[in-house]
Amino acid sequence: MSGARILSFGGYQPDRVVTNDDLASMVDTSDEWIRSRVGIASRRIAPDGETVGDMAVAAGAKALAASGLRPADVDLVIVATCTPESPIPNVAASVAHRLGIVAPGAFDLNAACAGFCYALSVASDAVRAGTSRHALVIGSEKMSQWVDWSDRSTCIILADGAGAAVVGPAGDGEPAGIGPVAWGSAGEAAERITIPDRYGYFRQDGPAVFRWSTTAMAPVAAQACERAGVKPDEITAFVPHQANLRIIESIARKLGIDRERLADDIVHAGNTSSASIPLALARMADDGRLEPGTPALLLGFGAGLCYAAQVVTLP
Repeated sequence: MSGARILSFGGYQPDRVVTNDDLASMVDTSDEWIRSRVGIASRRIAPDGETVGDMAVAAGAKALAASGLRPADVDLVIVATCTPESPIPNVAASVAHRLGIVAPGAFDLNAACAGFCYALSVASDAVRAGTSRHALVIGSEKMSQWVDWSDRSTCIILADGAGAAVVGPAGDGEPAGIGPVAWGSAGEAAERITIPDRYGYFRQDGPAVFRWSTTAMAPVAAQACERAGVKPDEITAFVPHQANLRIIESIARKLGIDRERLADDIVHAGNTSSASIPLALARMADDGRLEPGTPALLLGFGAGLCYAAQVVTLP
């Protein structure tokens, strides 16, 4: 069995920018109130006709192009999402077809905001075991279609977008580029983040989720570093789920990771659930903030309550 590594990233955001001032015209809020509580200045919202699959195709195409592979080289497509327009058919199979990937293994994975890390681990294991040669892993969410736009506690946070990564085998003699995952769940607290039924809206117990994530997630991230044989001070980029700027800054401080190494895509992308980590990675790559060949720490956490972390070598 060979190790697996990430070959490339790709990201996509809808064109429409919704600022805090725009939201202040809809609900009782303000730019200062939103920035001080969640750190968001603006977010992207998809139009009615743009689907989770559309965004997944756009991000997947960018990742595939950046990898230098052909669609025929990919034999597994995983789409992490918790907001598909319909449960059947799955998103992954149609996305693969639209990208020209013929007859791959294709499935959706729902671990909400931890979904990308879960999917990346599954893809890594598939490549490592020889089940797959190259996998396309996409996180894509249209959170806006599950938002109550009169609820200021949630409408200020959630947004739309997609991010993707291509996973392939490590070269001969190279160490694995995707470390062991540290994952788990706290199902006894699952009701803290819900969409109660097919006609319902996203709801969360914000204070409880804040306390859980700022106390329980740093040890998970530290465990991922330990399993990968990397110390937190060796991490060149810390890319947690972009849930709330105060949350991710708190986790980074507990790990001893300085602000310069912390992904802060939430400021202009909002919370895009399973899309947030690959979208942030793609943005950091475009901005020249990633150092190829160095270790990055990924940490997803959210509804379920599910969480997962792993150390990856940056392409």
